[in-house]
Amino acid sequence: MKIIALVNNKGGVGKTTSAVNLAAGLVAAGRRVLLADLDAQGSASLSLGLTRADLSPGSAEVILDGHPIREAIRPTSVKGLDILPGSMALASADLVLSAVAGREVVLKDALTPIRGDYDFTVLDCPPSLGLLTVNALTAADFFIVPVTPDYLSLEGLVNLLDAVERIKKGIGKAAGLLGILLTLADYRLNVTEEIGQMIRGYYGRLVFKAEIRGNVRLKEAPSFGKTIFDYDNGSAGAEAYRQLTKEVLKRINK
Repeated sequence: MKIIALVNNKGGVGKTTSAVNLAAGLVAAGRRVLLADLDAQGSASLSLGLTRADLSPGSAEVILDGHPIREAIRPTSVKGLDILPGSMALASADLVLSAVAGREVVLKDALTPIRGDYDFTVLDCPPSLGLLTVNALTAADFFIVPVTPDYLSLEGLVNLLDAVERIKKGIGKAAGLLGILLTLADYRLNVTEEIGQMIRGYYGRLVFKAEIRGNVRLKEAPSFGKTIFDYDNGSAGAEAYRQLTKEVLKRINK
């Protein structure tokens, strides 16, 4: 099982949308996939049709209380895609984990029993570099950074990658950067192309060729509890996530 974390300490960059649709894209490519929602808002879980009543037990109970992971995993409407739900109980994670010995590897240990059950696990991380994200980076083989092509996001990207390097040095081992994903790209704005070119120029092949442009269908799909492939398989958003899925599989060679 390969584990991919989607990481950005800035909110509103399309991280959850990318986690949900990358997971669905991997399923469409014939892989068995678990999506682990590590965000207290539970947006990835709600995007796949779960209700608030379905969110417990979930990742909070597994990570914070030692609940058996198989008892917390739910099937979704997408055959081959299961979810470990997120909930508001995760809001206390930093406080609870700070007192735990080996707090950086709690998630890694929790995932061990299901390593033979899936080809991929996709981790939707909270918009912070707290202990949940540290756990994700420790558990994951790779991480992807979704980033919007604007000036502040560019500055944030540099700081984020520096912070991840410091985390790696502090814990000894962490995920490798699989790629940077440009999201919510709006080419009606001159700054989009300018910043996009700067990111591609500086990071080169680390930036995925696939770009996720601002797309109404991508915004609508979660309100119906559907991935973009089930909501509008012919949309530009679906095609972008198909392209991303192909690039991810090629880079991982799996």
